[in-house]
Order: sequence, then structure tokens, then C-alpha cells
Amino acid sequence: MKLLTEEIKAKLPKLGAMGGKDPTTVPIVVKFFSPYSVWTWYVTEGEQMEDGDWEFFGMVHGVEKELGYFRLSELENAKRDKLPLVERDLYYGDNHKLSEVL
Repeated sequence: MKLLTEEIKAKLPKLGAMGGKDPTTVPIVVKFFSPYSVWTWYVTEGEQMEDGDWEFFGMVHGVEKELGYFRLSELENAKRDKLPLVERDLYYGDNHKLSEVL
């Protein structure tokens, strides 16, 4: 499964675009998750870096909840026995806000 599609890229605000906004108004653009663990990544911003990788900002639910930065390559390279450990939630709609996952 492709984690980042052209459609998602077009919807992503640039890094820093949502800074200082009310969390009830900040949309979650895409949700990634690991079906093998408790980890979930809710992306609110993203930008392609000079090296071609994508850097995201959003809420990360793992051992704890925290807002932070993470890279597409980190998600894509998480594998067990050559099988991907991270998937994109195909059924997570466009109407979710950051305040729902804080």
C-alpha cells in the first residue's frame, strides 16, 4: 500500500501553517497506524524535504500521546520479516479535527 498519494500531498498544509490555530479547527489530513501495535500517527501538516523524503507534523499515539515531527521514510522502513508494519487508514474521513485525538 502506498502511504502517501498525490491526492494526500495536494491536501497537506506546509509545515507551520497550522501553528497557533485552535485545535478544534485543525484538520487531520491522513491517519497512519500499525495493526501490530498501539502506534497511530495523525498528520496535520507535511512538506517534501530537499532529500525527497516527506516530513510530517501531527499527533502521535504510542506509548504516550505527543505532538511532533516524523518522516515518511520512518513509517515506510518499519518492517518485520520484510512486511510493512505501518498502513494508511483508507476509511478515515476528511472531517476529523486535531482536537478529537488530543
